[in-house]
Amino acid sequence: MIVIFIRHLLQMLALVAMQVLVCNYVHFMGYATPMPYVVFLAYFSLDSNRVGNMLWAFGMGLLIDSFSNTPGEAAAALTLTAFVQWPLLRAMAPKECAEDMVPTYKSMGRWNHIRYLFILALVHHVTFYLLESFSFFHLTETLIAFASSLLFSFVLMLLLETLRHGK
Repeated sequence: MIVIFIRHLLQMLALVAMQVLVCNYVHFMGYATPMPYVVFLAYFSLDSNRVGNMLWAFGMGLLIDSFSNTPGEAAAALTLTAFVQWPLLRAMAPKECAEDMVPTYKSMGRWNHIRYLFILALVHHVTFYLLESFSFFHLTETLIAFASSLLFSFVLMLLLETLRHGK
C-alpha cells in the first residue's frame, strides 16, 4: 500500500515538474501547448478507489495551477477526467482481466489502450479549454488551440507510455 502511494507520488511530481518546467514554455505555432500530465490517470489500477483517484487528480491539478497561473482550470479538468476514468477503464478492459489490472498496452491490447488514452486526453482538453475561454467569442482560436494541444499532448502521452512499458 505504501509502495503504491510513493510510486504515485513520484510519478505525479515528475509529471508536474515536466509540465511546469518544460511544457508550459512550449507554444508550437503560438497555439499548441502540450499537457501530457493526463497520462497520470492511466497509472491507476482497475481496483483503485475512485474517490482516491479524484483526490490525486485534484491535488495534481492544484499543483499545476499554482505554477502555471491557471486559476483552477487544470484542477477542474483533471478531477472531471478522473471521474470519467474508472467507468471508461471498466468499459475498455478485457472481460477476463484481473481485478488489480493496471492499464498498459499488454493488459488491454494496443488499440484499446490507445483509445483509452485518447478519450482521457479528449475529456481533459475539452474541459480545460472550455474553462479557459469561458465564451464563444474567439471560437476559431479556441478550437485551433484545443485541437493542436490535444494532438501534441496525445503524441507525448503515447511516448511516455512507450517509455514506461517498453515495447
